[in-house]
Amino acid sequence: MLQQCRNLIEQLFWHWKQERSVDGKDNYVDYTPLIQALSRKRLPHVAQELLFEMKSEGFLPNNSTLSALMLCYADNGLFPKAQALWDEIINSSFGPNIQIVSKLIDAYGGQLEMMENALKEMVSRGFPVDSATGNAFIRYYSIFGFLTEMEAAYDRLKKSRILIEEEGIRAMSFAYIKEKKYYRLGQFLRDVGLGRKNVGNLLWNLLLLSYAANFKMKSLQREFLEMVEAGFAPDLTTFNIRALAFSRMSLFWDLHLSLEHMQHVKVVADLVTYGCVVDAYLDRRLGKNLDFALKKMNMDDSPLVSTDHFVFEVLGKGDFHSSSEAFLESKRNEGEITWDMCSSRYYLEGGTYWDMVEMDKLTMSCWRLK
Repeated sequence: MLQQCRNLIEQLFWHWKQERSVDGKDNYVDYTPLIQALSRKRLPHVAQELLFEMKSEGFLPNNSTLSALMLCYADNGLFPKAQALWDEIINSSFGPNIQIVSKLIDAYGGQLEMMENALKEMVSRGFPVDSATGNAFIRYYSIFGFLTEMEAAYDRLKKSRILIEEEGIRAMSFAYIKEKKYYRLGQFLRDVGLGRKNVGNLLWNLLLLSYAANFKMKSLQREFLEMVEAGFAPDLTTFNIRALAFSRMSLFWDLHLSLEHMQHVKVVADLVTYGCVVDAYLDRRLGKNLDFALKKMNMDDSPLVSTDHFVFEVLGKGDFHSSSEAFLESKRNEGEITWDMCSSRYYLEGGTYWDMVEMDKLTMSCWRLK
């Protein structure tokens, strides 16, 4: 293995010398593309040995090459080596550039202390924190840090007058959801600004979800109306957040009004919407009334899930939704799946007399509507 590595290094060195790149001084050379190629192939040790070989031949790596090797170490999990090379670069005559620092912070990922040290060094040298770097901190603190650390990173972002982007909003929201801190989630969303248009309905939908999580139905309805009054058009995720809450609370009239609203604004229901209706009625043994609800929905399209998945992190999936997804996955390569096929499968799994009776009612409703 060592001999193979040695042979590879010699071959790389020979090929590099055929296309030697020199920047100004003959003793400083650039072999960045070679280091980057080795990094992509997960060969950081070969890159390191190549550096030693180059130095022994009198070819000193320039700033770009050292930076590429540092990122090669970090991208391949060799953080102590990356840190050592970082120290060498910042104490040399070269100095880092903002793009390299941003990439290094991103490569450190969950190594929060190393990320902080790199950021402090960057700021101390007068580099401004750009949007990509600031938002990267938000994402990593939301995954690997405590909520207080994440919030501190967000405050720092605001002080830098950098706008938190959609990925950062999702990351922070998921961190609050994971800890079931729905009130703090709501505060965060309002602080970001519910009037922002460049993230679509994301902020409003998350706010509605924070109320639906604890089934605060009056607050849910109030915020929905404020969303509409603010000029935001409800989308499928908006409607399904409400439908899930109405279904779990057996609020049939509200569920019907929501379906009519969807029809009016031409938002097409998906498997989640359908499941809300089916579960609400059959949980209360009202299968004979399903016709009334299902006729408000488009039964011609194949069952699909188009709802944003953060909804399920809070409200989970209904029985019909879960069963149908498993069925769809098992039949993925067997042609088009229809709504009544999902319905039949769902109630065949139940196996009780009542389930079979309700299944017949539901299936007949589907066929009549189609």
